[in-house]
Amino acid sequence: MQVVGLGNHGMSGTRHSVGMTAVNLLARRLKVADQWKTDRRTGADIITTKQDGMQLVLLKPRQFMNVNGTSVANAARKFHLTPENIYLLHDELDKPLGKVSLKLGGSARGHKGVRSCIDYLNSDTMTRLLIGIGRPDCKSSVTAHVLGRFTKPEQETLPQALEHGIDLLLSHIKNKTGMDSTTHATSPKTT
Repeated sequence: MQVVGLGNHGMSGTRHSVGMTAVNLLARRLKVADQWKTDRRTGADIITTKQDGMQLVLLKPRQFMNVNGTSVANAARKFHLTPENIYLLHDELDKPLGKVSLKLGGSARGHKGVRSCIDYLNSDTMTRLLIGIGRPDCKSSVTAHVLGRFTKPEQETLPQALEHGIDLLLSHIKNKTGMDSTTHATSPKTT
């Protein structure tokens, strides 16, 4: 299995790079956070680990979001993985901050990092962990919103959402063969 944190390399802490924050959290949870290595062949930072008898490849592309797919496809070739065995962790404008869900394949829905992965892998079957960042009130400020850093109140909400997202992800990886394509796991309602 390959778990990819989509984002803009060098822009950690921004809403658009929350997928990279999530994969860093996953690495800490698996106690492998000190094992990141830059892999020139894939153009990404990678950890390979065995968990419960399964090889996991954690990946953070060293590119801008719009071309993350090159690193994802290169790693898939290197580790002989099919798109069905790839998980994309990324920001989602149409979910409120603090909400997370799994999406089993499908279109990019306007997300250019996901679009890049679909294009380079020639498939839309990757499972995705959508991490809500909320949509700004003014449509013209979407770019500033996604490239902006989380506010202090948002930073207080984010850890719990990411922890829940990692729980969903790990549960899905462990039970993947038992889920049908219509199942969607979502985060609990927060007040």
